[in-house]
This record gives sequence, structure tokens and C-alpha cells, in this order.
Amino acid sequence: MEKRVTILTSQQRKIVFIRGLHNLQRSQDRSVVTIGSFDGVHLGHQAILKQVKTKAKELNLPSVVMIFEPQPQEFFSGEKAPARLMRVREKVETLRDFGIDKVVCLQFNSALRNLNASEFVHRILIEGLATRFLIVGDDFRFGCDRSGDFNMLRSSGDQYDFEVQDTETLEVNGERISSTLVRTILCQSDFIGAEALLGRPFTIRGCVVYGQQLGKELGFPTANVQLNRYSAPISGVFAVLVRVGDKLYKAAANVGVRPTVGDLVKPILEVHILDFDKDIYGERIEVEFKHKIRDEKKFTSLDNLVENIQNDINKIRAWFHQANNN
Repeated sequence: MEKRVTILTSQQRKIVFIRGLHNLQRSQDRSVVTIGSFDGVHLGHQAILKQVKTKAKELNLPSVVMIFEPQPQEFFSGEKAPARLMRVREKVETLRDFGIDKVVCLQFNSALRNLNASEFVHRILIEGLATRFLIVGDDFRFGCDRSGDFNMLRSSGDQYDFEVQDTETLEVNGERISSTLVRTILCQSDFIGAEALLGRPFTIRGCVVYGQQLGKELGFPTANVQLNRYSAPISGVFAVLVRVGDKLYKAAANVGVRPTVGDLVKPILEVHILDFDKDIYGERIEVEFKHKIRDEKKFTSLDNLVENIQNDINKIRAWFHQANNN
């Protein structure tokens, strides 16, 4: 496991990524900390990040976000856990883009799960992060005994010399903004609604990997991105925009398990970029979802599959043409 990874933006903004409690090296520098899954980094998360950055600037200390891999729900529920909105690298890149200085990723395992609230505070917040100021959501709970809450943190702060601040829930149309709500809206293929909750379009980022070359054999070469999860927040065929380097391209995308071929258990993202013939294996791309064309289907033959792929592409071209003229 890597100890520290520094990721740079094109503007050379960096974030320090630390994986594992054993890799935390307590320094004399204290920190402003928040803790959570931050799946999707939606507007509710962003409100917390804004508070963290403001307090870090005020105290002249680094801003730190602690996340977990796997996410706690995945640890407890396994394959039945809710579909993840973003993988860990996407999450770290997004936190970097919002100006966070450091991300600490702890493995959520039996040892971490069995820490009681007092042990969590002492070993992680104090010994690991040297917390000076902690900002948490109003529903934050922790510890195997579930005794960790805002009041417990306030008492611990008095003991260990750190301050604690909670955040109010953000709502839209009377509903709490949450990763669950974002997933629900994505399941309805409401990408405008998802963008309203995320503060940006819903995207999937990843590295283009080699597949079985079936798309190329059928006349529709695809850029494949492994999702490495048993489920995805969306499924089907979509009109998308793909960012390759600093350029955007129109494309058709399929998220699913390719039932006609029947060779997958976990879903993957396959993107056919329209009017594009460059080799982009190994490059990172960003796929922005715009409109759902249809659900994923199992066709009776590869010829039938090819016919439907061409129909999908025709519909996607027509959708982009209409969208551009509105």
C-alpha cells in the first residue's frame, strides 16, 4: 500500500493523500478536520468543506478530510450495499478541486469497527491527526458502542484541547440533501436534478483499459472504464460528453454487464466517442451523463445487437442536435 501520494492539477494545486492509520505521522502541526464518506461530494458535503476551509484559513492550519475504504455501508452490507457515486480516486480529486489540503483514507475493517468512541477520539483524532478543530454533520455518530456524538465530542474537546462545530442539514424541496437522494434521482435518469444536488454535472472519471475488443470487431470501438463495484448508480445507454485531455466529444455510453455477451458480473462503463479514431488506452477520461436513451437489454444475436447500437447512435446524434438548437 502506498504511503503518501501527491496529486497535481493542471494549475499545480496539490493534495496530500495518506492511506492507512499506520502511515499517519503526527507532527507539531495541528489540523482542522472533518470525517465522513463524502460519496458524491454533494452540496451538503460542500457546505462542510467550506466551513473546514474557512476555519483552516482562520487558524492558519491544514484542512483535512478523513474518509473510509471500503465505505462503512459496504463493510456491513457487502454486495447489497448501495451503489457508490464515485470511487476513491474520483473522491480525492474532487476534494482537491474544492481546495482541501489533505485526505486521510482509513481502511474500514474489524479493528476500526471495534474501536469504541473514546478509543476513536484518542487514537485517530488526537494521536493520528492532532486535531485542533473538528467539524461534523449534525447526524454524525461513531464508535462500536455508538456513544460517539456531538456532545461526546464536545466533552472530549475539553479534555484534549480541540473545538467542535456541527453543521446544519441542507434541504431542497423539503428533502435532506444526501448521497441517498442523489442515487434516487440518478436512478430516475434525472441528470438535471442530480446536477442541482451536486452543484455540477454527474460524471464518472477513470482510466481507459483494454477490453475484449468486441466493440471494435462490431464496428463500434469503445473506451472502457472499470467501475470495480457490484452495482452502479445508473444503468443503460446514454448520450454523454467525454473529456479527453482538454477537449470535449459527443459520445454514446453503456453502463452495465453486457447481457447479450454474458461475460461480466460487475458493471463497466463503455464509451463510443462519435467521429473519433485516436488511441487513448491508458488515458484518464471524464464522462458527463446528459440523457438516457434506453435500458440495457439482451439481444437475440450479435447482428441484432449491432442494429440496435446503430439505432442508439442515431438517437444520440439526434438528441445532441435538438439540444444544441434549443
